[in-house]
Amino acid sequence: MMIALHKQARTTPAVRAEIAASSDNVATLASRYNVTEMTIRKWKSRTEFHDRSHTAHRLQTQLTPAQELIVVHLRRSLLLPLDDLLAVTREFLCPTVSRSGLDRCLRRHGVGNLKSLLPTSEKAARKPFKAYPPGYLHMDIKYLPQMADETSRRYLFVAIDRATRWVYVAIKPNKTAASAKAFLKALHKACPIKITKILTDNGKEFTDRLFGSKDRQPTGQHEFDQLCESFGIEHRLTKPRMPQTNGMVERFNGRISDILKTHHFESGEDLAQTLHRYVVLYNHQLPQSALGCKAPIQAMKEWFISNPELFHRKPYDRAGLDT
Repeated sequence: MMIALHKQARTTPAVRAEIAASSDNVATLASRYNVTEMTIRKWKSRTEFHDRSHTAHRLQTQLTPAQELIVVHLRRSLLLPLDDLLAVTREFLCPTVSRSGLDRCLRRHGVGNLKSLLPTSEKAARKPFKAYPPGYLHMDIKYLPQMADETSRRYLFVAIDRATRWVYVAIKPNKTAASAKAFLKALHKACPIKITKILTDNGKEFTDRLFGSKDRQPTGQHEFDQLCESFGIEHRLTKPRMPQTNGMVERFNGRISDILKTHHFESGEDLAQTLHRYVVLYNHQLPQSALGCKAPIQAMKEWFISNPELFHRKPYDRAGLDT
């Protein structure tokens, strides 16, 4: 029979049983078996004589029990991948937590497998987006819930660059052509990339093409089209009744929906500040699998190094306008 003993063990289970059964005093037994008196006392106090596990009895973790509960809740509610959750945890909870330590925490609480948390529904396979250099932006509008201190609901204008996943948002009181025009002006000023193309849906704020009609084409007289032309931007429209064409910005809007579902906002200002903080975190901290686990600002910097002609100015790793 194979016996697993500690590599520095001086006694076998049979010898330990003899020590426990002996009536001799501790000093005599220690001299007889050439061990310390502490070892004799240890085996006399035990009823089983095999080596016990040397696994640590205290978890080596940087997170407190309260922080672990928050991490598990974020995992369940937002369904964040491990790297995204690691970035959020280091930013807001514990800057010293390791990736492996966070993974062990999730496994302990039964949320280590992200696929098992996702709703089980069959979805058609998504085709990858065609690769473009920076400058091709998807644009869309998302309805925001009306807060207690507001008299009407507001609208979130969203733009995302296809190549770098860099995002810019602004909240407007309505979704008129004037609001779309003002958003494009602010986007053109804030984006360090030279915008060459913009993809939008067929909403009246973006185009005068008759929705659902293949014959009616944009006249070019819409004020959003005229602003695009003045900036040298090609304005493209999605195919009628095919929102998946603009799926990249729709995916980001899904992230915004998760935030709206899992947060309680005190006011419209609280909602606006939360959304802008999340966009800053997304652009500067959250790694994207489509970018090789880099944050959008990191991908933008790499594009600037290899293709500086695609940019108005050098991108900086900080929030706000680069003016």
